[in-house]
Amino acid sequence: MLRCDIITIFPEFFREAFDYGIIRRARAAGLVDTKAHDLRRWTSDKHHVVDDRPFGGGEGMVLKPEPIFAGVQELTGYRSREEYSPQTRVVLLSPQGRVFTQQLAQDLSQNASQIVLICGRYEGVDERVGEALATDEISIGDYVLSGGEPAAVVLIDAVVRLLPGALGNATSTANESFSERGLDHPQYTRPTEFSGLTVPEVLLTGNHGEIARWRREAALQKTQRNRPDLLK
Repeated sequence: MLRCDIITIFPEFFREAFDYGIIRRARAAGLVDTKAHDLRRWTSDKHHVVDDRPFGGGEGMVLKPEPIFAGVQELTGYRSREEYSPQTRVVLLSPQGRVFTQQLAQDLSQNASQIVLICGRYEGVDERVGEALATDEISIGDYVLSGGEPAAVVLIDAVVRLLPGALGNATSTANESFSERGLDHPQYTRPTEFSGLTVPEVLLTGNHGEIARWRREAALQKTQRNRPDLLK
């Protein structure tokens, strides 16, 4: 079973986030366990303060290192990154991290037994968390969110659907976009004609060789049109 622990100041954000679709089925089947933990439970002051002003001045607040270190230690059983087991991944969700990809999702689904997700907020997280605690610093795209909570949902969804047994068809993920280089081929279903728009005739022939050839060419054309960067 894959264990996903989320450290956040808004645990209620995840109250129903995983109660639908593939993640719900994976949880029911015992493939994954997801839990959101309130960062404030690891504070030591009476006001449960989790942030402070940045050294050197500047706008906003920064999440303090002490409660995050304490939380990761309790959840993993390890005090520092050097002690982690090979199957333990501690992910700092940050716009400054490397961009999340399908290949990274596959890596996590195949090699991790526990993923601890640290949700940043405000102006960010004390840099010592990334330096000494996180195994991965990950961004889900080149834009800024108000916090790491939506990114945590995205990452868990992408990883869980790759777990063996999570999908009804074991080959469903083999030919998706980003599984190899480029995007997936276009998909069509009934009716064959809608508002003057028709399904390509080759898909109606039953000739699997010709269909496979068309799909490869159509996928290449779509990648060239929408994501030419993937073909470099």
